[in-house]
Amino acid sequence: MFVFTMMSGTLFSVSSSHWLGIWAGLEINLIGFLPLLVYQKSMAESESAVKYFVVQALGSSLLMFGSLSSYSLSFSWDISTVSSYYVITIFALSCGLCMKMGLFPFHFWLPSVMAGLPWISCLLLATWQKFAPIFLMSSLLDVNLAYWAILVISLMCAGSSLMGGVGGMNQTQIRALLAYSSIGHLGWIVFSVLYSDWAMKVYLVIYVFVSICIFSSLWYMDLSNMKSLVKFNQKKSLEMGIMIMLMSLGGLPPLLGFVSKWLVISVSMSSALWGVLFFLILGSLLSLFYYLSLFFSMFLMETSKSFLVLKTNMKLMMLINSIIVLNLIGGLLLIMSGTLMSL
Repeated sequence: MFVFTMMSGTLFSVSSSHWLGIWAGLEINLIGFLPLLVYQKSMAESESAVKYFVVQALGSSLLMFGSLSSYSLSFSWDISTVSSYYVITIFALSCGLCMKMGLFPFHFWLPSVMAGLPWISCLLLATWQKFAPIFLMSSLLDVNLAYWAILVISLMCAGSSLMGGVGGMNQTQIRALLAYSSIGHLGWIVFSVLYSDWAMKVYLVIYVFVSICIFSSLWYMDLSNMKSLVKFNQKKSLEMGIMIMLMSLGGLPPLLGFVSKWLVISVSMSSALWGVLFFLILGSLLSLFYYLSLFFSMFLMETSKSFLVLKTNMKLMMLINSIIVLNLIGGLLLIMSGTLMSL
């Protein structure tokens, strides 16, 4: 019942063009999602639920303030009546939506909330709960906004990608690490909204698919921090699968996560704000750095056990080298195909 209520609220909010309908849909989604956060009745879940409720209530109040400001200027509740001249309206609506989905600089609540939740709730928070704010941001950006608004949103996307990379550097808990990864990907998704809706949808579908695979695997292994990754030693196939999915989430070519980033880069290179891509790519490189650190620590932690384990590591290192060669070949093929298409 709670899952149905949560999904119904999201669909009602996305399908509405009336600001009161959008606000009501987001509140129904919140009412359905909060009981899912506390179904195990632990102290960490209760703390995360209270934090999430306070942040979402603040985002809803900003959204309502922006919609009331728009109504006082245009005498209409329709979302298409928002004009770029309504500076306070654009600012309040953008801040409300960014706070609800956790975009920089309103990202502060996401890692602490996700750190205390079970895996299924983390999956819903990282995927489904971002659908409504992302699509509402897309509808808001369909209005002819001024250049300053586009520039501010682009800088927020760049900051989100950088914060997702820097914040995950010193994390020892996988939930918080995946939360910072979600913040970084959110910057890419919102930046793609500025230039292409279909690029945003492709990126979102790939991100949701990879996230479902990662969270379901971690839920099956019941892992909480990086020290418990030693459990992987008995299940090499699952270990390699999770690490390859993490590499895909970081955007390592030629994996699936790289395709979405390549698509966003290709559709935004012709714009005037292509310089923002440098900071987006830098944030992805930082994210890929701690994924690679996690990858090598998993294989190097068992080198002192026995000679048999050492031989296994040699085989796995050969497999890693072959994966690196495939990445190089895939990158070269993509560069050559892009060069030929440009000619």
